[in-house]
Amino acid sequence: MIDRDIFFHIEQLVNEEHQILELAAQGGLDDERRSRIKLLEGYLDQCWDLLRQRRARRAAGLDPGDARLHDELTNEYYAQ
Repeated sequence: MIDRDIFFHIEQLVNEEHQILELAAQGGLDDERRSRIKLLEGYLDQCWDLLRQRRARRAAGLDPGDARLHDELTNEYYAQ
C-alpha cells in the first residue's frame, strides 16, 4: 500500500461520512447511522495514524511499508 492509496481510502470514508451527516441534517440519525458514523471516525483515525507512521518512518530513513495499522483502542490512547 502506498500513501496515495491511503489518501484515496480516506477520501471515500470522508465522502460517506458527509453523506450520512447530510441525511442527519434533514431528519436526524437512526441507530444504524450513528453506529456507522462511529465506525467511520475510528477508521479515519486509523488511516491518518498509518499515514503519520509512514511519514515518520520515511523521515527516519526506515521503510514506510513496515508501518502497521493500530487498533482503535491504541489510537484512542494516543489521542489523549
